[in-house]
Amino acid sequence: MKLEEMREKTVDELKSAIVDWKKDLFNYKLQLSTHKLENTALISKTKKLIAQAKTVIKQKAEA
Repeated sequence: MKLEEMREKTVDELKSAIVDWKKDLFNYKLQLSTHKLENTALISKTKKLIAQAKTVIKQKAEA
């Protein structure tokens, strides 16, 4: 999801997306520890998405 798409979504939609991404992140870390994760870049990309969504939520709360 791109940053522009995040800004168009509501706070509730972003919060549910964060929960989904955190589940994905947990699964990626589990796969990494069992040496089954082929694309390790998914971990950092997911962390970045979570951080961006949290930033957008904070910006919407201030506005």
